[in-house]
Amino acid sequence: MELTALTAISPVDGRYGSKVSVFRSIFSEYGLIRNRVTVEIRWLQKLAAHPEITEVPAFSAEATSFLDKLVSEFSLEDAERIKEIERTTNHDVKAVEYFIKEKIAGVPELHAVTEFVHFACTSEDINNLSHALMLREGLDHGLLPAMDRVVDKLAELAKEHADQPMLSRTHGQTASPTTVGKELANVVYRLRRQLMQIREVEIMGKINGAVGNYNAHMSAYPNVDWAANAEEFVESLGLDWNPYTTQIEPHDYIAELYDAIARFNTILIDLDRDVWGYISLGYFKQKTVEGEVGSSTMPHKVNPIDFENSEGNLGIANALFDHLAAKLPISRWQRDLTDSTVLRNLGVGFGHSLIAYEATLKGLGKLEINPARLDEDLDHAWEVLAEPIQTVMRRYNIEKPYEKLKALTRGKAMTPEVIKNFVETLDIPDAAKAELMALTPGNYIGNAREQARNI
Repeated sequence: MELTALTAISPVDGRYGSKVSVFRSIFSEYGLIRNRVTVEIRWLQKLAAHPEITEVPAFSAEATSFLDKLVSEFSLEDAERIKEIERTTNHDVKAVEYFIKEKIAGVPELHAVTEFVHFACTSEDINNLSHALMLREGLDHGLLPAMDRVVDKLAELAKEHADQPMLSRTHGQTASPTTVGKELANVVYRLRRQLMQIREVEIMGKINGAVGNYNAHMSAYPNVDWAANAEEFVESLGLDWNPYTTQIEPHDYIAELYDAIARFNTILIDLDRDVWGYISLGYFKQKTVEGEVGSSTMPHKVNPIDFENSEGNLGIANALFDHLAAKLPISRWQRDLTDSTVLRNLGVGFGHSLIAYEATLKGLGKLEINPARLDEDLDHAWEVLAEPIQTVMRRYNIEKPYEKLKALTRGKAMTPEVIKNFVETLDIPDAAKAELMALTPGNYIGNAREQARNI
């Protein structure tokens, strides 16, 4: 059976494939091979630029242009040729080395230094840098822009609904009111903190040989400062240099990155569930889409499918991130190969996350606030004014204010008349009494409005 969107085992490549197309050239087998070629070519150019490695003279403009094009014009056909070579070598990185040697064979200047392709490198030197480049590209061109759009949309909604009062619920019970905008602003602030931490994670790399000591490098060129050379090379790729490694870059930064992304996702799950609940309460309506069906048997339904889709995909993404973050920093002695197959799933969590972010954005775009339902809920919760009344009573030293309000309100249906009659009995200044009389559940919102506007 031919692999298509209908026959793909994973929905990331099947049902949701169009939503994650940005990641195909980054996290696929093609993407890994493309980055391996990039690293190998740039390493050869770095050797040629070093004055003490005289056996690789500085490249001419023509040779440099030829090598640059191998990187910039790398094609699917090139990747297929490397896979063909791999069928003989049974080694994926060695296949890349042979491919480059094959390509430069027709350029005498480059052919003369053919044995400096993959010079002093272990496969992991090439792989760790390739994985880091994949993560850098995946973040910059896929995940972070989508995360920013989610946060920006929530901030927009927070300000739009800054004034709309809403009954809070702590422990599921009626509590002091807030505003819709303030509740969304809470999420924006939390997500921005995680975004800052994601952006601060160092995407690291190393190129220091079989066990991290430049053993082979120093045997051939003992006078070269190989550590400095490695630092310059890694940073020239746009990555952060890790000076202390075994054969492998220890992947600690990948764990840090995935943990940070998982925290962003967890906050978004929290939002998805809250919005799901608010839709259920009628606080939000959902714009209907012509032709869309909510239930196969109940025609009236408009289900919150976008938030449910988001929650489900975020759960899968976090399960993957959790495993990779827990597994990758562990490698027996100087290395084992258990990370190799795990790293081939480097982008799967990215894919499920991106699907979720787009679903959340779609759901947020359909939301219509329902002020009548929100106000109705507040009008049936006058008991929430027990808090400000007993607080003002404390200010004027009235005995046992909490106990008196508890006796008045706990488990009882409150009305404006009951509350106002109680206030009338209080021995407090007239001005304070008037202020309490003016309170309603809809205007007892503290500084929620300002917090929402200032996000």
